Amino acid sequence: MGKFVIAPHMRLHEWVARDKGYFNRVGLDYEFSDQLRSGDGKLHDLGDKVGAYQTFERGRSSNINCACHWTINVAASVGHGKLYPHAYSVAPAAVLVPPESQITHPAQLAGVPISVGYQSGSHYSTIQALEQYLGSEEIKLSFADGLLFRRMEKLIDRQVPAASVFSGPYYFLEQLGFRKVIDSTFMMASMVTGDPNSADVQRYFRALRLAQAG
Repeated sequence: MGKFVIAPHMRLHEWVARDKGYFNRVGLDYEFSDQLRSGDGKLHDLGDKVGAYQTFERGRSSNINCACHWTINVAASVGHGKLYPHAYSVAPAAVLVPPESQITHPAQLAGVPISVGYQSGSHYSTIQALEQYLGSEEIKLSFADGLLFRRMEKLIDRQVPAASVFSGPYYFLEQLGFRKVIDSTFMMASMVTGDPNSADVQRYFRALRLAQAG
């Protein structure tokens, strides 16, 4: 068996486990394959209506991947991998606007383009959050602004009026003074792809539990 290939998912869990030596502690022979990171951010600028689900359709070269629970469920149901049923994570998420924006209440987002990831957690969680304030015809989502970090960049540069972000970029934008209009926190799940040793999968999640406890 080769190394267990891990695709970090725009969050700190795996990086903490690596830097703290938790993967080594549990005896996992692993390597990172960060498929969504690049120095110039181009890997997050996927084009219109291309999101997490489409990346699973194209195929992932890693043994463990993460995305919103919906995306993992649907991708697994059509054979793009196997959902790991014994663990999940929660992604703190929200729709944010620039500090100078006049939008202070969810109802004021009616007709405002909100940048989300197509068929990704931000897509569905934003609709779910807003439907208690707006009719479906009033919720206007933009799918052309890329994945998480690209949406963050566009919001910082004032190229979009509002964006749904989660995890690190969510905290980063709040520190820069961007305003949370509504919470849209959602669940994430993990996908096992290829044919990894089941013991390695268990070692991977043991290391993440150590990272969480630490």
